[in-house]
Amino acid sequence: MRVPITLDLHLPNFNYPDVGPEALFDKIVDIATTAERSGFSSISVMDHLHQIGPVGPPQNNMLEGSTILAGIAARTTTITLGLLVGSVTYRNPAIAAKTTTTVDIISGGRAWHGLGAGWFEEEHRAYGYDFPSLRERFERLEEALQIARSMFTEERTTFTGTHFRTDGAYNNPKPIRGDIPILVGGSGERKTLRLVAQYADGCNLFGDPERAKHLLGVLESHCETVGRDPAEITKTAMGSIAIGSTHEAAEAKIKAWRERGVPEQRLEMTTVGDPDTIAERGQALADVGIQGMTFSMMDSYDLEAVELAGQALGPVFAAART
Repeated sequence: MRVPITLDLHLPNFNYPDVGPEALFDKIVDIATTAERSGFSSISVMDHLHQIGPVGPPQNNMLEGSTILAGIAARTTTITLGLLVGSVTYRNPAIAAKTTTTVDIISGGRAWHGLGAGWFEEEHRAYGYDFPSLRERFERLEEALQIARSMFTEERTTFTGTHFRTDGAYNNPKPIRGDIPILVGGSGERKTLRLVAQYADGCNLFGDPERAKHLLGVLESHCETVGRDPAEITKTAMGSIAIGSTHEAAEAKIKAWRERGVPEQRLEMTTVGDPDTIAERGQALADVGIQGMTFSMMDSYDLEAVELAGQALGPVFAAART
């Protein structure tokens, strides 16, 4: 089951100009419905409890990911939804699978299940979570992937691992499609992409087209090792864009954000340009085998910018998947 992402609007930020808590959900719904009618295939949110450094200070707004996805699911009709990606350290994997199944039921079969090893140590400490070694986190991720698939597809789930166990767990009602596609986030060549090849329906990679091409080659090698057809896996890439009706308008946004104190690290990671320029950057990824793009916009609260981005990139990745 392929991950249904061609163009994903990633929402890492919930601090919008002149939008207080009482109006925040309605604003998020406006963003999601604008994306839905503008060519986006999906909406994703982070699985963080504090804001992360590249986006803003830790005290900024951060909504619990699966809860806000459920709210968006109830207010949309076609767009798919998922965590990019859920940290295996924050939830029992059977509960995480049941939560995603609940979003699937609410949405009429539009959920996907994002998983990763977790990385934000400060956040773990603040909330009282253990932060195991990288090796242990990947061990937990591999066990969680097996539990999730069983929860989605089997009548009952019994699993005994080093870190997690279940004993006849029910997950009823079952996902509407009979399964839920699983996406593993990250670009680690030795561990992450091996887990994608063995267990996942999709991956989300970081880097420019040359880096993406290299990583796709690594993934193909892992698929050969485990006897998997790489065509079964949806390959997506992560990015950030600043789009304007003209290149000058997009550059003006970057200047304004820099003056406002947006972290330089995030600005350096942002692709800037008019619709043609943004589409060309997307096409460069599609040309090396990337089938979908998931990106954030610092001005996602600007509905005209969301619409412009969808119109620019939607046709690129619709063509990449045909």
